[in-house]
Amino acid sequence: MNRRIVITGIGAITPIGSGRDGLWAGVRRGASGVRQITRFDPTPFRSHVAAELPDFDPVDHMEAQRARRLDRFGQLAVAASRQALADAGGCLEREQDGVAVYLGSALGGIAFAEEQHERYLAAGSHAVQSLLALSVFGGAGATNVAMEFNLRGPVLGNANSCASGLIAIGEAFRLVRRGDVDVALAGGVEAPLAPLTFGAFALIKALSTHNDDPARASRPFDRTRDGFVMGEGAAVLVIEELEHARARGARPYAELLGYGLTNDAYHMTAPLPSGEQAARAMTLALAEAELAPGSVDYVNAHATGTPLGDAAEARAINLALGAYAARVPVSGTKGLTGHPLGASGAIETAITALALRDGWLPPTANLAEPDPECEVLHVPPGGMEAPIEVALCNSFGFGGINACLVLRRWQE
Repeated sequence: MNRRIVITGIGAITPIGSGRDGLWAGVRRGASGVRQITRFDPTPFRSHVAAELPDFDPVDHMEAQRARRLDRFGQLAVAASRQALADAGGCLEREQDGVAVYLGSALGGIAFAEEQHERYLAAGSHAVQSLLALSVFGGAGATNVAMEFNLRGPVLGNANSCASGLIAIGEAFRLVRRGDVDVALAGGVEAPLAPLTFGAFALIKALSTHNDDPARASRPFDRTRDGFVMGEGAAVLVIEELEHARARGARPYAELLGYGLTNDAYHMTAPLPSGEQAARAMTLALAEAELAPGSVDYVNAHATGTPLGDAAEARAINLALGAYAARVPVSGTKGLTGHPLGASGAIETAITALALRDGWLPPTANLAEPDPECEVLHVPPGGMEAPIEVALCNSFGFGGINACLVLRRWQE
């Protein structure tokens, strides 16, 4: 348990930029990736906006034959993993039996299954692609990555709703920390933009209906927020034991210190109003990191833009940090990326690591009228320079799942 764990590679495919530098440039630019939906006709639904990937072409990341054998979910998993490995540089030169792949996704290949079902209804079973059965199971993303890069360590795909990506990173952190492996690829992938999949969330009134102003539809912590904006994307991190990283001359982005996971046991879609179990996830993560609440310099919030969720998270932050909460800046970036469900926590962990590296905190995009029910110290518009040392990254999901990571700025 004394092994130190660091992030040495970042791969990201998001609506605001691709790769480590593209993602960070998109965050610094502050322009939303939310637009009117073009992938299908959204007019039957209350919400007409989403954060689509504007320019993802799988053949930019893999051979065309390989791309044809994967659905969009699998393509994103392989592409983000390839970016992360390239960014880490040389981490697979040793025995590949000791490399794990942990990926999370709320819905996996369900959008592809929906597309194939439409083909089945229109033309029968002969019109359905044979790769369907190999694309829809929960571990498809992780196993495709393992096969792509010949990684023979533990492979795990989890489906813990919108917390899936952060949970994958947290579980991989513990796997490496206890010495089961020296390196892990960990993150989240989501490709949910298909009519029925999207419409299911619209039917339960979880999505924003600010259709007249797509770029400002996702409004975390804002008084006028009315739901989240669905997105797609992926982020995969290379997580490595410090001495393994040092031996090959890698320079870490940040150090992972702790991880907490709890459940509200309250409601399938609504968070526990008091926020106490979300607060306990933060407290557990800090306890594993052997840090007190006063050590926290920044919180990257889950902050989806739902009326109940943002208020409960604000209460949770105040509970977890106590008297220190009034001085800890908080922000969420889903106003830029939308909410790519199970990929969101992985994307935001990458953003948090880069914020620690550069000493710059992103603001909460589209926060024009802070809601008094979300009483936290908001990062000011335009972001802020801050030499932060320790950050929390939160990720919560349907079913009352609460997860939190503690990261520290890398220093020799």
